[in-house]
Amino acid sequence: MTTPEAASSTAAANTAAPVNVLLVGGGGREHALGAAISRSPRLGKLFITHPENPGLAALGTPVGVPVSGAEVYRLEQVCDRERIGLVVVGPEGPLAEGFADKLATPDRLVFGPRKDGALLESDKAWCKTLLREASVPTAEGREFTDSENALAYATSRAEPPVIKASGLAAGKGVFVPESIKEASDAIRLIMDERAFGDAGKKILVEERLTGREVSVLAITDGRSILVLPPCQDHKRLFDNDIGPNTGGMGAFCPSDVIDDATMSCIEREVLVPTVDALKRDGIDYRGVLYAGLMLTHAGPKVLEFNVRFGDPECQALMVRLRSDVIELMLAACTRKLDKIEVEWDPRPSVCVVLASEGYPSKPRKGTPIEGIEDAEALEDVTVFHAGTAQLRTGEIVTAGGRVLNVVALGETLAEARERAYDAAGRIRFEGMQFRSDIAAQTAAASSRR
Repeated sequence: MTTPEAASSTAAANTAAPVNVLLVGGGGREHALGAAISRSPRLGKLFITHPENPGLAALGTPVGVPVSGAEVYRLEQVCDRERIGLVVVGPEGPLAEGFADKLATPDRLVFGPRKDGALLESDKAWCKTLLREASVPTAEGREFTDSENALAYATSRAEPPVIKASGLAAGKGVFVPESIKEASDAIRLIMDERAFGDAGKKILVEERLTGREVSVLAITDGRSILVLPPCQDHKRLFDNDIGPNTGGMGAFCPSDVIDDATMSCIEREVLVPTVDALKRDGIDYRGVLYAGLMLTHAGPKVLEFNVRFGDPECQALMVRLRSDVIELMLAACTRKLDKIEVEWDPRPSVCVVLASEGYPSKPRKGTPIEGIEDAEALEDVTVFHAGTAQLRTGEIVTAGGRVLNVVALGETLAEARERAYDAAGRIRFEGMQFRSDIAAQTAAASSRR
């Protein structure tokens, strides 16, 4: 059997040559990654798994095979035939299914953790246990596999607890109820009504943390950690952080919430001990380590871990990345992360998500979209396709909940925000919804300084 170290050393011998890349995934995050990969002078040829995304279709060559855990051998055949040197797995689903385990060879690197490392996201209860054993600060909570016991525990709490499906639920399995009744309804929805399928066979009932929520993304090669500029996501559907949780309605980067002292604390008390704990458990983790954190009065505490770039944080990050993303990913795969320097555009970015009518519960599909070209004509604006499709007539229509990600750079956060909303206002489709307050508080505070 080929070890990860042997695969890395063999593949590393060819790092100066052009690299053929396979990008797995078809959302806005993957369009942003594909755009960054396409800018790399190291790129040989880019292959994509989801050409139904018009943005990705314009960047790469379709592999023409299904993307599923049961048929991953088809992707292996494509990788062998097309001499793929680097596989980039965007979404959490394929990572949880073990795509990284199956696609890595001595001549092919995979950016993304193996199945055992992906448990950080695919099994929240497992992650909670790991964090406790590593003394990583996190919310107090208990896991349940029976709804009646979960209901009894939740109703015994003085304040409404947070309810989480332990498995993958496409970013929609977390409920932050305002009352004990809402908490009970969430438990029944997840466990009895099986709203998220097997993802809800086990749940976490956690204390509700208060403070400011931030996202800290890092890249690790299993030994070294490269912390990326902090982002701030906006999860709730409506302005002023009300309404249901979503996959993310917008983001901005960098976030001013985390000062140098707080970031040092996060590295020291969260990221380093988590990587060390994975290593102690024999898990060879290489890829993105995404910490969702609450900055409480007692310090930063982990809300969750993801094992891939956040969406839409990735979009806000990729437009600011000036370094070669292929070189960065290869360094993570070959344990050379400490040998590279990463350069970022000093200008801040703002990402506004345009969503379909009915999102997040029942998004409307097939609605014609106009104005994308008008939006992209603005200086320093990029529109990433997240849930769109192109008809044979060439018309772009909605094909998912989060439809487009409008991202803008500016000399100041206020300028980036104004530019992003100017661009968003040029795009039109029936029922389009978006938040009007992405980065508003931080931009206003910055302008007063």
